[in-house]
Amino acid sequence: MTLARYYLGCPVWSNRDWIGELFTANAKPGEFLRQYSAVFNTVEGNNCFYGLPKPEIISRWQDEAAPGFRFCFKFPRVISHERRLRTVAAETTEFLERLSPLAQTGHLGPCFLQLPPSFGPIELPVLRDYLLALPTEFQYAVEVRHRAFFAKGEEERLLNRLLLDRGMDRVMLDSRALFSADPTDPDTRTAQGKKPRLPVHAISLGPRPFIRYIGHPDPEANRPFLEPWLDKLELWLNEGREPYFFAHTPNNRQAPRLARRVHEGLRARCPAVGILPSSLIR
Repeated sequence: MTLARYYLGCPVWSNRDWIGELFTANAKPGEFLRQYSAVFNTVEGNNCFYGLPKPEIISRWQDEAAPGFRFCFKFPRVISHERRLRTVAAETTEFLERLSPLAQTGHLGPCFLQLPPSFGPIELPVLRDYLLALPTEFQYAVEVRHRAFFAKGEEERLLNRLLLDRGMDRVMLDSRALFSADPTDPDTRTAQGKKPRLPVHAISLGPRPFIRYIGHPDPEANRPFLEPWLDKLELWLNEGREPYFFAHTPNNRQAPRLARRVHEGLRARCPAVGILPSSLIR
């Protein structure tokens, strides 16, 4: 059986804390993307949530990213949070057109639509109409945070059916490891104050399962939380899917180390995923 490709990365590619660990000891910010993409093959693009990058910035990213590397950008907040998917056709077109050069070179993964906690079942018709209008040449995933969508009731069934019919995956956010940590350090307290604490429903509705894992600051403490995900990744790979896994930690200082742990655990189950390239330290 031939395993599908899978994508592994962090929430950002630019972090000075990684100098000397992921990046070379003398790395400059302008070299971070090139060095990051030599090790990991995807990254979240939360920067689009706050504002669209200029075309020349997109062009530079396109040149710096390794072949096969994929950016997964978040929909702008004006679309998801401020206007809640209403009268945003122009903004959506601008967002996707700005990213289209990356799509043309294979550097664009699923764009993920993160909805606010107040976006609930009553607005499912709005979500349906919005998703139906999206151009089909792009890939998408949807993250919901309203608790009704985690209650295993009719509201969740309707949401899942909507995404299944559109061939879109539901983003799986797992913050259990983070909230299992003792909030004695400022970074953990801050992360626990900002990240949602929701049930985890490990379900793949489309071809690209999309996991956002918020880890414990102690890498070893993540083991019991990661094991079920490794089982799921193995299953999805054997089904021919293309999973995306993003490793977060409270201040993301240890995110690359956590991502490596995920890969080594998966490689023990699926040797065909190969060896993750070493860091570029020299």
